[in-house]
Amino acid sequence: MTEPLGAAIPPQARSKSLRACLLCSIIQTPGDFKRHGCPNCDEILQMRSNQERIQSCTTTQFDGVIAVIDPDASWVARWQRTAKYVRGMYAVRVTGRIPEDVEIELERRNIKYRPRDQTDQD
Repeated sequence: MTEPLGAAIPPQARSKSLRACLLCSIIQTPGDFKRHGCPNCDEILQMRSNQERIQSCTTTQFDGVIAVIDPDASWVARWQRTAKYVRGMYAVRVTGRIPEDVEIELERRNIKYRPRDQTDQD
């Protein structure tokens, strides 16, 4: 049986170096972002093997952590707007904004950007 795709759960020892994606709020180590990109947004953010892009599209400034195991069935994932994303660890609130070129690309694709800092509540 094939296991569903998801992000690795970062080890506690590396917790000070964890980064959260500014677009989807998934939490990974910088090395995971470099090796695999963002499992939810890499088509747009293109962080794989791009240290500069990792620095501009992720942040160490985030609050709270949610473990999403079954995104489709989780009310917390729906509340956090992560129900369509892979299972993994997500920040409750992320400080910072995506770069302007990413916002332009999202607009071009008719995708509404909602900052993950909880300033844009539904």
